[in-house]
Amino acid sequence: MRRVFRSLLFAAMLASGLAGCGPSNDEALDVTVIGSAAPALSDPDSGPLTAPSEVLMASTAQGLVRFDPKGQIEPGLAETWNVSDDGLSYIFRLATGDWPNGRPIVARDVAKILNREIRASSRNPLKDTLGAVDEIVPMTDRVIEVRLKAPRPYLLQLLAQPQFALVREGHGTGPFLIDSKQTVQGAIAVTRTIRVVDDADRIERVRLRHASARDAIQQFRAGKAGLVLGGTFADLPLVPRDRSTRNSLRFDPVAGLFGLVPARATGPIADAQLRELLDEAINRDALIAALNVPNLVPRTTILQSGLEGSATPQVPPWAATALQDRYNQVVGQARTALGPGRLSLSVALPTGPGADLLFERLKADWAPLGVDLVRVGWGASADLKLVDAVAPSSTPAWFVRSFRCGVVPICLPEADKLMDDGRDTQVAAQRTAFLTQAGRMLDEKTLFLPLAAPVRWSLVSADLPGFSENIFARHPLSGLRDKPTRERQ
Repeated sequence: MRRVFRSLLFAAMLASGLAGCGPSNDEALDVTVIGSAAPALSDPDSGPLTAPSEVLMASTAQGLVRFDPKGQIEPGLAETWNVSDDGLSYIFRLATGDWPNGRPIVARDVAKILNREIRASSRNPLKDTLGAVDEIVPMTDRVIEVRLKAPRPYLLQLLAQPQFALVREGHGTGPFLIDSKQTVQGAIAVTRTIRVVDDADRIERVRLRHASARDAIQQFRAGKAGLVLGGTFADLPLVPRDRSTRNSLRFDPVAGLFGLVPARATGPIADAQLRELLDEAINRDALIAALNVPNLVPRTTILQSGLEGSATPQVPPWAATALQDRYNQVVGQARTALGPGRLSLSVALPTGPGADLLFERLKADWAPLGVDLVRVGWGASADLKLVDAVAPSSTPAWFVRSFRCGVVPICLPEADKLMDDGRDTQVAAQRTAFLTQAGRMLDEKTLFLPLAAPVRWSLVSADLPGFSENIFARHPLSGLRDKPTRERQ
């Protein structure tokens, strides 16, 4: 077997030692995550996690591996791991330690937790991403093996997500621990102790809160929060674009899905021609200009450029024509297809001024086609609903499998067949070809109306040089006050 990471534990200890040169972390850092529900530590197989809970889970219930500030993989509960030459076996060696109740951490318990998270009855929203896992088995008390049906180079990216956090009897293994005494109302105090060779241990303290976007922004501007996480397009217009946030507003360069999907299989939206006309008529440039997000570009395909092994997406023919040049033709085609009357369509959107902006943009774009757009509440029955999700890995599989039968009301069984063939093949090039073709088929039937990549933003105070934007929008709470290594040399 080929050893992929030989000295990860030593590297982690060295990094901890270097971090000791930075400023003291004894003073608690106040972090606010945008969300309506307080962060909670729960079993990931019980259902989707809120943004505040994702941060708490990633901080206090690490998986086998976890993300560093730049979105790269670093050791979590596993101190080292090996990958077989054929890519079908990942063997993890667990660090020595105990659960908070004092019971030793053993591979048998870890395997049981992971198997529960991906079983058929699990409500974990990412369980399908581990569909290539054949079995997860303990080999010794400290060694666990993940056996695959086909190679998955991005497996570690998935295992680092909070949806695969390791929670046992309501407890995780860190790297932060929830303080036994909670003294600040409305906040969860967590602490991390970093062992430093030949020096005093470092203590990092964080007070984690949740708040509405408006309140979180006010807390940051008032100095009551040093970091705000969890911002999306829906609340972005609330952030003042002035001197107070000029260097604090940070955007993650995420990949993912941001657009509209049919929410029912019947009614006008079931007509593929109508969906294509709606797609053509969207003024994506105007929407992106209104959101004012650096480097955000329009998108007209489910897949996006730069995915692992993925071919360049084939954009629809109309995308090469400027909107003004094609708009009259689109309007004429819509009038012919719909007749003299007007058609009413409903769309489900979240609350927030960014969602208001999106609705008004779509309403204005589609009105000349003879379509009256009606907005309904998030979760209500509608013709269309918004998809706003960050990709959990750099593979194209998640993108196309988000539109498979059983997940969306309108699907293509022939595209599902290509997805399944891609899951089973042992050859990476074939897998890419199957998934790319499935994406093209879905695009041709306009089963998704893409707009751009998702928007994820944070507010970061100047004294947190350890913060870094990354493609997964995952931000560990440790080391935020430490300067990056290259700046300390």
